[in-house]
Amino acid sequence: MTKPLPKDRLAALENGLATAKTLAEALPFIQIYDRETVVVKYGGHAMGDTETARKFAADVVLLKLVGIHPVVVHGGGPQISRMLDKAGVKSEFVDGLRVTNVDTMEVAEMVLSGSVNKELAHLITAAGREADVRGVGLSGKDARLITVEKVKRTRKDPDSNIEQAIDLGLVGEPTDVDPTLIQALINAPEDYIPIIAPIGVAEDGCTYN
Repeated sequence: MTKPLPKDRLAALENGLATAKTLAEALPFIQIYDRETVVVKYGGHAMGDTETARKFAADVVLLKLVGIHPVVVHGGGPQISRMLDKAGVKSEFVDGLRVTNVDTMEVAEMVLSGSVNKELAHLITAAGREADVRGVGLSGKDARLITVEKVKRTRKDPDSNIEQAIDLGLVGEPTDVDPTLIQALINAPEDYIPIIAPIGVAEDGCTYN
């Protein structure tokens, strides 16, 4: 009579079968994007669940192992809101964009570059430990990776029906991306996965979210 497998071995077997199934389904895409650089967006809401974050990290490592070069760009809106709430700062949004003054920008940079970014780098490094795949945390300020300009928005005044400018503060949109640093990491003999926090610098040197 065959003995049942121990729970740990059974779980490992199930995980292996799930990975094999995923690879089989993804094979056509793997062939299309072989050796290509692929940008993966990871939203702040998904980071709230630990298990989801770990699975995401494992999937990104798998992309690297099958010959694709993932570059992760993450968010962090909910995490910024929580930190601002703790500091007693009320968040104001216009058309889905957070109005960002200097104090809010300091909190946003601390959360995005110092907390969320490094935690994601840690998770990816942990997921890729056996294969020596490592996550490298960066922000758009590093090596002037992302250059931005101030976002400009207008809104119609309900009384006069005239378009009026809205000042969102330190909210920027990218105008240029210098891939030099990213390419250096991708072309390195080690298996690095760049992870970028969405912080950029304007031509005048100001930091923008």
